[in-house]
Amino acid sequence: MANPQDKTSQNQQSSTRIVAGGSGKPKRSAGLKIGIAAAVLALIGGGAAVASAVNSGTPAAGQDAAQPGTPAAELKLGYFGNVTHAPALVGVSKGFIAGELGSTKLSTQVFNAGPAAIEALNAGAIDATYIGPNPAINSFVKSQGQSIDIIAGAAAGGAQLVVKPEITSAADLKGKTLASPQLGGTQDVALRAWLSSQGYKTNVDGSGDVAVNPTENAQTLKLFQDGKLDGAWLPEPWASRLVLNAGAKVLVDEKDLWDGSLSGKPGEFPTTVLIVNQKFAADHPDTVKALLKGHVKAVEWLDKASGSEKATVINTALKEAAGAELKPDVIDRSLKNIVFTVDPLAGTYKKLLADGVTAGTTKQADIKGIFDLRALNSVSNGKTSAAGLGKE
Repeated sequence: MANPQDKTSQNQQSSTRIVAGGSGKPKRSAGLKIGIAAAVLALIGGGAAVASAVNSGTPAAGQDAAQPGTPAAELKLGYFGNVTHAPALVGVSKGFIAGELGSTKLSTQVFNAGPAAIEALNAGAIDATYIGPNPAINSFVKSQGQSIDIIAGAAAGGAQLVVKPEITSAADLKGKTLASPQLGGTQDVALRAWLSSQGYKTNVDGSGDVAVNPTENAQTLKLFQDGKLDGAWLPEPWASRLVLNAGAKVLVDEKDLWDGSLSGKPGEFPTTVLIVNQKFAADHPDTVKALLKGHVKAVEWLDKASGSEKATVINTALKEAAGAELKPDVIDRSLKNIVFTVDPLAGTYKKLLADGVTAGTTKQADIKGIFDLRALNSVSNGKTSAAGLGKE
């Protein structure tokens, strides 16, 4: 994991960037394979790894001494520098979230992939985070339902398997090397589950019929450009970057794998959700409600804004969060592939869990109780369903 780089935004919100992911090398040494195997045992077992993330030099655990039921002095929020996290990017950059929090200080940390964000949440380094559904499921499962609540959806769609132009079908993937953002992340699980459906075996150490190498997104782009990767299953804007900047083509658009039978919304699948630490939510329900008010405002803004306005605001926020803006064609293609929604598409989660079991990154479990959508439905005057997997 790279060292955190402290940043402070113009509105004096405390912000930290945390980059996580693989080494980016297309082939793994024996020692690294052993390390990854050990890591996945921790991932699917009981002992969660604790992130070394820090927040303004303050101890991660027990730092909020406020009485239960009172607004928190500080909300530590995580998100990624991806277009699929636009509700967070917009909510932070336009002040929607900070405005609703009032006197509660907003501090942010930018992550590269879900498992690292979950580690930070488990360590107390953050209180809530935008994240993909599979790391959220895995945290809930390994904590026996005691770690997190999913409190809203944020984005659906926006993930694709992009490959070298000469690869024309699944049959061409045998012996090839593909990347995903991080072991156990949502795109990693989707890739491994899809490969299994095509008759391929993959292993978490990178061996198998197809080698899957979890790799940090920016390194994936460079390795693909250098011919060291045959493809990758990526969220936006990285799928678009490989297509438009590196000559990749789409082999699988994940939206084509979801017919709507589980969610009632054909082509939509959860890419980003908003989760909160259960203890923080119990201690500071008004703060969680304020966070959700800001989140709903951000999603509503994204739904109403023109394409050019969205691109401008998101690009500015990406430069702050990830260090660089996107080219116009990349951000335009990315936005066309994503639906921003507060609906977490709860009906899809049993399949997402099953895919994680197939991928070898989680274990079969009961995920009833993973959703608490009561505050969302209160602030949005909606009836977002938990599909029998929690409170609504």
